Amino acid sequence: MLKITSISLTTLLTSFGLFLPVKAENLAHLTQLLSTKQCQLCDLTGSGLVMANLSGASLIGANLAGANLSQANLAGADLRGANLSGASLYGANLTGANLSSAIINGTDLREAYLTNANLTGTSLQQAYVQGAKGISQNAGTPELFYGWGLIETKEGNYREAIDHHNKALILNPEFAPAYLARGYALLRLGNEQGAMLNAKMASQLYEKEENGQGQELADSFVHNIEAMQEARRKGRGNPGLDNVVRGVASLALQFLLKGGI
Repeated sequence: MLKITSISLTTLLTSFGLFLPVKAENLAHLTQLLSTKQCQLCDLTGSGLVMANLSGASLIGANLAGANLSQANLAGADLRGANLSGASLYGANLTGANLSSAIINGTDLREAYLTNANLTGTSLQQAYVQGAKGISQNAGTPELFYGWGLIETKEGNYREAIDHHNKALILNPEFAPAYLARGYALLRLGNEQGAMLNAKMASQLYEKEENGQGQELADSFVHNIEAMQEARRKGRGNPGLDNVVRGVASLALQFLLKGGI
């Protein structure tokens, strides 16, 4: 039996002139955008707009799927209903931009500036937002902010993690995992008292939920820090913060990373 590989099939189609051309960016629309900053409903798929100055641009309903807008200035831009699927907005300035009902699936928003951006009706669930700054607490659910916090924690970005967990807890003050995760991040920043207070709150909520494993981990987290502080007070040496983190605190984090709630 003849086995047709992807390479042989490509060669065959090319030989007979049947190979479909790859769609290129719409140069007319791209030129219009760069010259006027007015390009509503434009086809800008795959366009290269790295570091472009598009502040205040009107891109209502524009198709920017796969476009490269890394570090572009989109401050105050109107992107209502725009398709940003797969687009790169890494480090882009979206301060005050209107992203209402925009499609953001697989969009790279890492390190982007989103202060005062309108995200009404826009889901960031499928976007990459690590390091993004200024995400409104109304832009996600408690679970979403908590998940982003865990991602930042894994990368060692503890302050950013705490910011996400803060927003999760504003939305749901009884979200036990966010307290425990925030406690871990605080501990890594050297705030032992803050870490214990958060772990104690997590323990109380886990008990209320009858989540025995979560409660046990939270209690052990607290007891280990207390034991370390007691040894320090009695002059028996400091076992070191890293030992605590590698121990029960690390187990608590693994519990959370594995979906423990």
